Amino acid sequence: MACRQAPQPSWQAVPGAAPISRKDPKVSRAAHRPTREGRPPVTRPQLHLLDDHLGIDLPRAERVVAELLDALGQDLSAEHLLDTPRRVAASYAELLTPVAFTPTTFANEEGYDELVLARAIPFWSLCQHHLLPFVGVAHVGYLPAGRILGLSKLARVVELFARRLQVQERLTTQVADWLQEHLEPKGVGVVLEAEHLCMSLRGVRATGARTVTSAVQGVLREDPRSRQEFFTLTRMAS
Repeated sequence: MACRQAPQPSWQAVPGAAPISRKDPKVSRAAHRPTREGRPPVTRPQLHLLDDHLGIDLPRAERVVAELLDALGQDLSAEHLLDTPRRVAASYAELLTPVAFTPTTFANEEGYDELVLARAIPFWSLCQHHLLPFVGVAHVGYLPAGRILGLSKLARVVELFARRLQVQERLTTQVADWLQEHLEPKGVGVVLEAEHLCMSLRGVRATGARTVTSAVQGVLREDPRSRQEFFTLTRMAS
């Protein structure tokens, strides 16, 4: 994956947006507040992502959410549901858009060759199978070579891959692969611990169960002592 800044979306009301006719079949009946007889229709500005290449179509997403609610038997004219399609569409757009950052690195002038580990980095992502969140912590470490990474960027890399539809196994390896490719350290280790709401709220309803995944590369995979040190510091058995 190319090391470049992920675009930060800009939200902007489109000026001069015209009121949408209730007869327009492309617009769900929940997309706009119903008008009372004798009053002019209310014009509500539409939100759009200015970064079109992100592939997020907010108006279409809003219509689809309204159709889903309707298909689930919900009363779209209920006061609390009137603006729900817009809110849901905007929420998913936010959850699926990573924050732009620069992966700052520095020369390892002191020749530091011990483990660098950021523990308990909070993260959340969306299950690709059910579109429900999974929430937990990440432990990310590496053995430096010629460059060291700004500590906050370890959390940024986790967020970069978490803000998309994911499975935990893939997320774990993507973080490790990114660090190995762009930092070229002697070794990389990543451990994720998370609770999946698709498992807690539905199906087996195993509330509190946590899934643990790991990925180790380089020295942390090949050298037993280094491997043991990493998993001990993350409070896991090797």
